[in-house]
Amino acid sequence: MKLWLKFNLVFLVAFVIGLSAIGMISNEMLQRNAREEVLHTAGIIMQGAMSIRSYTIDEIRPLLSVQIKRNFLPQTVPAYAATNNIARLRKMYPDYSYKEATLNPTNPASRATEWETGIVEHFRNHGDKQELIGEHESPTGKNLYIARPIKIKKESCLTCHGKISDAPESMLARYGESNGFGWKMHEVVGSQIVSVPMEVALKRANKTLTTFLVSTGSVLLAIIILLNILLYRIVVRPVKKMSSIAHDVSMGKMDMPEFELKGKDEVASLSQSFNRMRRSLVNAMRLIDE
Repeated sequence: MKLWLKFNLVFLVAFVIGLSAIGMISNEMLQRNAREEVLHTAGIIMQGAMSIRSYTIDEIRPLLSVQIKRNFLPQTVPAYAATNNIARLRKMYPDYSYKEATLNPTNPASRATEWETGIVEHFRNHGDKQELIGEHESPTGKNLYIARPIKIKKESCLTCHGKISDAPESMLARYGESNGFGWKMHEVVGSQIVSVPMEVALKRANKTLTTFLVSTGSVLLAIIILLNILLYRIVVRPVKKMSSIAHDVSMGKMDMPEFELKGKDEVASLSQSFNRMRRSLVNAMRLIDE
């Protein structure tokens, strides 16, 4: 096997092992970063929903308190305001979903599913817990979610959700008396949940990984090509030339020119030694002929 081929086999093995190691390490890191990026965006959406809720409670509801008694306005309900505003925001972030999952909601559309009920119960059992991040299986695949508890902190919330007798007649006429009542102060009644398919994070990680590996592979390939050029010019070509001269001398061609290679490296030193050996051989052959 030729020297050049041996070196290229070593380069190829090093290239494959190196790129594979880089890929495994980078894949884990990129997936973690993509997951954190998705959660960061989910956190911003969550914070936006909380801001809308607070604004509705503090600014909108007091202004319309009189009108509510005559005609119930869902726009004064924090959950309604947050859900509808986030629905508009989802035009820019279609992969993200937002829901205020409630155990006993006024609007049946907000009723918590089985896995959402588990989240609400978790917040109920861990009163100091303010946020929960996790994964859950859905019919479309694994989802990543961030959740925060919905806790009754203001007496004004009990006007519509405490005793049925205290609720505005216009609200009862719209939603009936079956659901959404009996809430108590400081009770966790539901959870705000922002969820996104894990596929979103994986796609981002895989796209970045592919770009990174292609770039890294191109750089490594360019280095291998450069090393091949240097190997040929510095080692292979001089050695082949010396081998050719040695072959000719061994066949009796004593008039072959010396191989001159400038430099102070090992190959240059080898060429000098080769020339001395050749001269000694030529002199020895001449002495024999005499």
